[in-house]
Amino acid sequence: MQRSLRAARGATYVYFVLCGTLLGTWVVHIPAIEERVGVSHATLGGLLVVLGLGAFVGMRVAGPLTDRLGTRVVVPAGGVLCGATLFLPGLAHGPWTLAAALLVFGLCNGCLDVSMNAHAVHVEKAYGRPVMSGFHSTFSVGGVLAALAGAGAASAGLHPAAGMAAMGALGVVVALAAARALLPAAPAVEGPGSAHATATSPAAGGGDTRGRVRLLAVLALMVMLCEGAANDWSALHMKDVMGAPAGTAAFAYGTFAAAMTVGRLLADPCAARFGSPAVLRHGAAVAAVGITLVVLGPWLWAVFTGWALFGLGLSGCVPQLFSAAGHADPSAAGANVSRVAGLGYVGMLAGPAVIGWLTHLVALDHAFVLLTLLCVTTAVGARVLRADPVPVRRGEGPADRTRQRETAAGSP
Repeated sequence: MQRSLRAARGATYVYFVLCGTLLGTWVVHIPAIEERVGVSHATLGGLLVVLGLGAFVGMRVAGPLTDRLGTRVVVPAGGVLCGATLFLPGLAHGPWTLAAALLVFGLCNGCLDVSMNAHAVHVEKAYGRPVMSGFHSTFSVGGVLAALAGAGAASAGLHPAAGMAAMGALGVVVALAAARALLPAAPAVEGPGSAHATATSPAAGGGDTRGRVRLLAVLALMVMLCEGAANDWSALHMKDVMGAPAGTAAFAYGTFAAAMTVGRLLADPCAARFGSPAVLRHGAAVAAVGITLVVLGPWLWAVFTGWALFGLGLSGCVPQLFSAAGHADPSAAGANVSRVAGLGYVGMLAGPAVIGWLTHLVALDHAFVLLTLLCVTTAVGARVLRADPVPVRRGEGPADRTRQRETAAGSP
């Protein structure tokens, strides 16, 4: 059992890297495809919304399918479809064909995203301790791999469709090869509790699971809106507000992204020691301090510090919310993760637009005050993540049960 569980965890890492690589491959080819199709930046922005719409639909479809068919079926299927459709944007010859290609690719990417997160919840439940943040940290590794592969393809003079097709074909092979190691179904646990969130039972704190998942989705919307805003506006803030050269300004996003990666590597041990509510509460509070420092910082080093704190604080928030959604009702883990991830993705897409709209009313740095308010609200709402008993896997001995009870008792 332990060997198969370790293999399932390894396979989950593979799918997170795969998802990041396939999405990153499209991202690094955006300039070439934009030039080939002949669209403006404004038109491209609208086309990216189509990609997000497809991902949202894919997430909502894949959640119930994952619960019905199992992650061993839906996760590799999502990976195969995502890899198989990656080349389509490279073949587009006009805005309408590009929109259709992005809609299809986004839908497949959304299917992979939700199903692999649902499987990550099952792995976490079987381990009996937090491991979700570690999976999310490897998503960015895929982006690095995509950047390296894209640079190599560009140096070799490959057509965008050819480079994307090659990476997609490799993705199909990887998705099929890793499928056998996936867990066949959600692991059985004794008792009503789970590692992070509760089912609807008195011992678990009662309450309406559906309403609780809605609250988790709203928190994900706020957190991912902050992430989206940082992705698109951090470098522009450094250049336009702080007057930094373009080369220096680019490091603003790099600082934020690096802090996000480091934070996700640290979030699992922190959640195991202090509990998921504490990670969400204190993480959102640190993010609020960070973005406030960005707004008020008079020197470049202070603003860089603010972006680092903002990324570090936000890093562990989304994994805790996804995990809590999946554990809220083990029989509907996929559907609940899709609800939280779907609304969160809306926030990721809306973040840049909301900040852009606010800049028509106030200065860019003043618009960031909204992010401070969202982080503070998230910190206050962190109590929706109730700390619950660590699940006991079947077949464990008394010593394992005692150790798990001691671990649970040590968490606030």
